Amino acid sequence: MKFQRATVLLALLVTIGFSLPAGAAGYPTWQSARNATLPSGATGLYNGNLSTLSCPTTGYCAAAGIDQDSSGNAHGLLLNEVNGVWRAPTSLNPPANAVLSDGVTLFDVSCGAPEDCVAVGSYSDAASNQLSFVDVETGGVWARATQVTLPANSSSSTQVSDLHSVVCASAANCSAVGTYSATASRNPIQEGFVINDVRGHWSSGIEVRLPAGANYNPFTTLSQVSCASAGNCSVAGSYIDANNITHALVVNEVAGTWHAGESVATPDNASSYAGAQLSEVSCSSSGNCSAIGTYNTLSGDVESMIATEINGAWSHASEVQLPSTAATNPRVVLYGFRGIACPSNGNCTSGGQYVDRSGDVQGFLVNEISGKWQVATELTLPAGATQAGKNGGVVSVTCSSAGDCSAGAAYENSSGQYEALVASEINHSWNSETTLSLPSNATTVGTAGGVYAVECQPTGSCTAVGSYETSSDNYLGFTDETS
Repeated sequence: MKFQRATVLLALLVTIGFSLPAGAAGYPTWQSARNATLPSGATGLYNGNLSTLSCPTTGYCAAAGIDQDSSGNAHGLLLNEVNGVWRAPTSLNPPANAVLSDGVTLFDVSCGAPEDCVAVGSYSDAASNQLSFVDVETGGVWARATQVTLPANSSSSTQVSDLHSVVCASAANCSAVGTYSATASRNPIQEGFVINDVRGHWSSGIEVRLPAGANYNPFTTLSQVSCASAGNCSVAGSYIDANNITHALVVNEVAGTWHAGESVATPDNASSYAGAQLSEVSCSSSGNCSAIGTYNTLSGDVESMIATEINGAWSHASEVQLPSTAATNPRVVLYGFRGIACPSNGNCTSGGQYVDRSGDVQGFLVNEISGKWQVATELTLPAGATQAGKNGGVVSVTCSSAGDCSAGAAYENSSGQYEALVASEINHSWNSETTLSLPSNATTVGTAGGVYAVECQPTGSCTAVGSYETSSDNYLGFTDETS
């Protein structure tokens, strides 16, 4: 009887909009954040970058970012949690032809199994080419990163390539996506490419085939990849057609074969020059995915849209219905990290940032329930908060099951300083928010910090990583977990 009564009371409180404290009625309780140790010689994080996290199971995670030394040189940073303990950091060892003083950019990390992970990014060589790399961790040991073999039509004189996103469906079965400079009759052009790791063997780069009518230089962007299983993935991005119109792009891999890219139709109120792009994607099963992006309306407003794939077929994108507080032009911003999560078919959660009618910047969260996208809700902020702020709002989301999710965010307090926030949802209702307690009694995450990534397991345990400001333009990283 006590449990039944508590459940009824909880439902009533949720219905009337009462915000419960963290830890109440099953909501997660976050510990005090801890410093993320940096390698010897590092003075801080480059632009607060500790931005990606992968946790294949409870107590086993990998996080990645970019640190810098006293000379301002950037280095790849790798952190591993093993059996609940974060180990000493690892500096990414770039390929042999790297020029270390030009720095390394580490974009993403993914783990197919505990202590079996992959990190991707870019580096510079002596000829000032920007090249792509893959770094593999096996049995807890990170190998030296290797240069990626680009598609056969890649430019050999001037190269600008990067691997921007990677997902490992299982150990040694991964897919990564990025862009490169292709040889053309005039200047090099920007194309997209994919590479696959099949049972531990990485393929050469495969050029993404674009829809008919693509521009001579399509300026292809592949923002993110999601894989429901090995060899079954979807990619979100954009390209430009011959009329210089930017289209939202999806690319599917089915049973290990990459298909030609598809242009996603924009919502009915889109401008003819909508500038449509998809920045984040999540797949719940093979051929069932959702992707979120932005577009311009007929009146020039920047709105958010979501496209859904059902049984291998992508839908016409639909406009995200923002909260009633949204301005006529909400100027929606999506951060492009892991800002969408689909734990099961027809059940997804996403979020971002918008401008309200008062001109304040707020975060939003939107749920898909049983195949229907709901009206978005405004990110609830702690007492005394003024707004999410232009460097705040929802950055990343994760779901332990349908309707039970968490979101990493940042917001402005009454002093105008940014703080780190995790919002939590139970049974499709966002009714708990926690301001994280930062290490070393720090008072702000600064304009470049906050909760960049959060992951929750089916057991309900969660891990988060991000950064905070220690002094003017100097940032350190933090890790945090639920108790």
